[in-house]
Amino acid sequence: MKSTSELIVFIVYLLAMIGVGVYFFLKTRNGGEKDYFLGGRKMGAWVSALSAGASDMSAWVLMGLPASVYALGLGQVWIAIGLAIGYALSWIFEAPRLRAFSIKADDAITIPQYLTKRFRSGSYSLQVICAVIFLVAYTIYAASSIKAAGTLFSTVIGLDPTVAMYIAAAIIVSYTFLGGFAAVSWTDFFQGMLMLGALLVAPIFAASRLTEATGEVLEETPKYFTLFTSWQDVLSGLAWGLGYFGMPHIIIRFMSVKSQKDLKKSARIGITWTVLILAFATLVGVLGRMMIGYDETIFNESLVFITMVRRIFPGIISGILLSAILAASMSTADSQLLSAASAFSSDVYKPLVRKNKASDREMLWTGRLVVLAISAVALVIASNPNAGSIMNLVSNAWGVFGAAFGPALLLSLFWKRFNFAGAVAGIVTGAAVDIAWLAWLSGTGLYELLPGFIAGLIAAVAVSLATKAPGKDVEELFDASVRAAKEE
Repeated sequence: MKSTSELIVFIVYLLAMIGVGVYFFLKTRNGGEKDYFLGGRKMGAWVSALSAGASDMSAWVLMGLPASVYALGLGQVWIAIGLAIGYALSWIFEAPRLRAFSIKADDAITIPQYLTKRFRSGSYSLQVICAVIFLVAYTIYAASSIKAAGTLFSTVIGLDPTVAMYIAAAIIVSYTFLGGFAAVSWTDFFQGMLMLGALLVAPIFAASRLTEATGEVLEETPKYFTLFTSWQDVLSGLAWGLGYFGMPHIIIRFMSVKSQKDLKKSARIGITWTVLILAFATLVGVLGRMMIGYDETIFNESLVFITMVRRIFPGIISGILLSAILAASMSTADSQLLSAASAFSSDVYKPLVRKNKASDREMLWTGRLVVLAISAVALVIASNPNAGSIMNLVSNAWGVFGAAFGPALLLSLFWKRFNFAGAVAGIVTGAAVDIAWLAWLSGTGLYELLPGFIAGLIAAVAVSLATKAPGKDVEELFDASVRAAKEE
């Protein structure tokens, strides 16, 4: 009976998300690529803030992070601390300049476009490099979200996980395919509210059911509540925050806000939302361990939140709360699919294949076809039993993005001497070191994002200083962008 009630809630929720996609398809069907990929730069403060947060906090915040805290203890809280700090700094320092710079750089609508136009370069090499990294990393990232949705359906209603993944992917693709950025942002807004509500309600009710659980956990695992476990845990956790400076599907929201005034409001909303989400996700892990006790299956399948909610609440309520996992999965996957599609269609197909002769309608349908292609590959990865856990898939993609794009984007916004060659070197080096560290040095216990970010930063600075300084037109663009960020 409970499974039936939960299934009904899931169906209603999924139909509502498709409805949003259909609405924006009808509203923007005559628009161009700027409308499809950036919402025409007309997004309000609340939608931009919660959309950025929801597109970031995928299913790992309801499944992966609580599972890590549940099994390994409070030492995992450094991930949440690092993310909270990084997210706040990106909104405060990176967002105002990125919005202004992207407009001054010939109204760039994607991150690769911005980086190319920022240096007034006629070369498409940087756009192609970025697009390749986007396609690979976003496919892995989207696979984690699809896998989470499959796990939810399999656990709750006994549906075959592979079938569940196909259903989830079909829903996500439908409203992304139809409505573009506006549909993605508005669905993310509603999904962000649902995620926050679920993470606020579940721990409160779980805490009311505890008795002597704290003592039992301490007896079972004496170091469970130890915050400082090792220097690797602390540095690796804090390093997660570096990812925000180069996460395209999150920082693209900075570029879509209507004005600098709305951006400041978005920052306050977004930072508050994220801090609350991370704090309560950590609390779910701790309370889950105290309420349920340690179970290897719950840890391996990241089922802490699901198990807690289903034990406490009746069917309809648990269905609403568990819909937050669907929300988390879809709000990230849709943004990733759209970012990857925009990178290929706007940064590879239009300038290189069509020689800038593609019409707006052609660009729209090219982007939609790329969404379908990436979804198909992500499904293959997600359905592979050897693909790794949800948390592992997320951490791998997060590391590549942060190491590759973080240093280049920050330097492009704050260093006038930074040039095109430095940007290429920083992106390639950051991505290469991140992947190499994961492949051969992961045994050190240090998250690959940190050495990748440092290597990318050093390479970007060194190559910029060793090569010709940017021209006067690039320096004037930098100065004009800085003024615009301050004046509007």
